[in-house]
Amino acid sequence: MEWWDIVEMKPKVARLATVTSYTVFLLAIILINCTPASAIPAFARKYGMPCSSCHEAWPKLSPFGQSFKDNGYQMGNDRDAPIFQQAAYWPISLRITPNWHLETANNQTVDGTGTGSVLADVKTQGFDYTGMDMLTAGTLAKNYSFLLVPSSDELGSFHFESVNLRFSNLFGSSWFNIKVGKFELDNLQSEKRILTLSSNGGFYQNYHFQPMVSPGVAETAYVFGIGDNQIGVEWMGHSKDDRTRLSAALLSGTDGNPDFVNGAGNAAGHAYEGFFAASRAFEVGGLGLQRVGAFAYLGQASTYPRYTVAGAGIPGTGIGNQPYYRVGLIGMWYVKKLDVTTMYFYGHDSVYLGTNTPSNLGTAGLPLGAHAPSWNGALFETHYNFNPQMILINRYELIRMSQQALSSNPGNTGNVDALTFGFRYYPFISSRAGFAFHNEYSIVWQKNVLLAPDTGLPINLTSSSLMFGFDFAF
Repeated sequence: MEWWDIVEMKPKVARLATVTSYTVFLLAIILINCTPASAIPAFARKYGMPCSSCHEAWPKLSPFGQSFKDNGYQMGNDRDAPIFQQAAYWPISLRITPNWHLETANNQTVDGTGTGSVLADVKTQGFDYTGMDMLTAGTLAKNYSFLLVPSSDELGSFHFESVNLRFSNLFGSSWFNIKVGKFELDNLQSEKRILTLSSNGGFYQNYHFQPMVSPGVAETAYVFGIGDNQIGVEWMGHSKDDRTRLSAALLSGTDGNPDFVNGAGNAAGHAYEGFFAASRAFEVGGLGLQRVGAFAYLGQASTYPRYTVAGAGIPGTGIGNQPYYRVGLIGMWYVKKLDVTTMYFYGHDSVYLGTNTPSNLGTAGLPLGAHAPSWNGALFETHYNFNPQMILINRYELIRMSQQALSSNPGNTGNVDALTFGFRYYPFISSRAGFAFHNEYSIVWQKNVLLAPDTGLPINLTSSSLMFGFDFAF
């Protein structure tokens, strides 16, 4: 569900209610004691280990779980090989979340009682359910592993979220691991293992942000997200203890879409893109394993097709490539049962991408006052394990434009503030299944992203999600 499907209360009232709830939530965090929990069923069944061996709180990985993943889903014992597994073992998990949710958004353009459009605050609520993931992963033989995730929407329309093979420990070294197919980028802050699930809070704003051309006008040349699974090949290397990690990926510029069509539905070109990540972990007394890292995504998007049929570009024939990039720094800090993730994010788009201008028109085709848009972002996320069955979640993100695509834009056009908090309660901890009672509230404020139908002036959008659900996997 996107922001135009949802609706909201008045911003000042929303902010006051949110700040009050936020304060109470922080006090609860300060006053409570605890330990970690939960797991993904398929691997727990395979190895006969507690789910908490790999997960602090399902689906969030612990340092041991990250090491297990980095080693190609292998423990380094006989259970790794399929030939030694029990015939009853079925390496498949099914995940879905029945829920109740309330969605609100203000300043929605709707049909009025007369001939013109008007602005309205829209609210929807009721019982619902999410799409379903089928997760299967494991080893084909020693150092040959796979991940396959067919995923459906709520109506049962399937696509492949992940499909990849990994060749681990090539030449007998943990520094040579190759992954081929469609896979998640090597993000330390994994969006695929996010603990928040609502339509506003179920993704990281910084991972998917693209600037506005002008209020009410979005970029159309491409769609891209660091949190999206991409198609290509990845080299990943790590030290034996997994404290040092390096990776580099060569990717098709389609945002994970097949058949050479990018996320905007346009014909992708022949350009390849790259993602690079590095991190280092270290112990600080008895506080836990700390990790710091950096990442960079260097991309290119076509601005017009070489060939068309009935006005539509032929997939794979996009040309006039223009660059964009995203870079960032990340820190993952542990103070015993409390962990804090901090991230700084910087993004930049070509002036042609930022203004929806085909590059074959040259500078003469650019609108007056055109610039290459750039912005800064930040994330602050905390988790606190109240006890083995309870985790508290809090996240705040912000995005600030440093240069607009057009000089005529208000300086804060496209700025974002997002607050999400909640908790997950695991009634039982099992090696057979995962189950969580999920509770979440998320609110997002966006500046000057719409135009009022009556005045044509830029206006803000505030949207929120309140969600209670049962997240389970078997």
